[in-house]
Amino acid sequence: MAWFRKDKKPLKAEDRRDVPSDLFDKCKGCGDILYAEKLIQNFKVCPACGYHFRITSDKYLEILVDEGSFDEIDRDICSSDPLGFHDLKSYKSRLKTAEANIGKKTAILSGLGTIEGIGVVLAVMDFRFIGGSMGSVVGEKIARVGRLAIEKHIPLIVVSASGGARMQEGVYSLMQLAKTSSVLARVHEAGIPYISIITDPTTGGVTASHAMLGDINIAEPGALIGFAGPRVIEETIRQELPEGFQRSEFLLKHGMIDCVVDRRELKNTVAILLRHIVN
Repeated sequence: MAWFRKDKKPLKAEDRRDVPSDLFDKCKGCGDILYAEKLIQNFKVCPACGYHFRITSDKYLEILVDEGSFDEIDRDICSSDPLGFHDLKSYKSRLKTAEANIGKKTAILSGLGTIEGIGVVLAVMDFRFIGGSMGSVVGEKIARVGRLAIEKHIPLIVVSASGGARMQEGVYSLMQLAKTSSVLARVHEAGIPYISIITDPTTGGVTASHAMLGDINIAEPGALIGFAGPRVIEETIRQELPEGFQRSEFLLKHGMIDCVVDRRELKNTVAILLRHIVN
């Protein structure tokens, strides 16, 4: 009997094919390997387990606002360096790097648009810009959309994604908690609906101010929401925290938010709420 064997020859450099690094994504929820393009088509939600990947402010606008209806305001407002702050590198350098990386001057977009034909004033935070931290510009832009909502008497929506107050601006940053909260109190007194959409992560001073002050507080599934981080809390109280602590579902169960909504249903849910509130 003759035996046949195919000799294995090592691949030559010219035989190897480079696979683009952005072709696949690994789900952090279930570990599945996903086609990046398919994931984008599914609003960056894992089709297997529903894990919500973080997305940009532009993507939230695409999801929420009617196509072609968004008119950005206050585009050119940018942060200064009131304290001349310098840690491992200067604050001015961090601002320039963040702007170069994402093509935006600050951690928030704001403007006017429509959601299923209903006019709204909208602000969307972007975690990519220095962790979505709230400095004086972020606070000012939220205050301005609040005042604009009162002026035009239309609903206000803020999408939060932030690591908290921006330490490089010190007390100027902390004052934004009071400023945004006072403007939102005026929005409430004027009878203007305010819907807060809370995404992963929303922590620190943002949670302690505008993120939790909505007439309706909506969170995405699995979002980290809290003031101090779980590790800091455990070390302070010296107790093990319950499973799911500071996640959307935990907060819903304990009455801290009103609903948890899948990103794919977000626009429809907000539109239904607006129709009930406005009419």
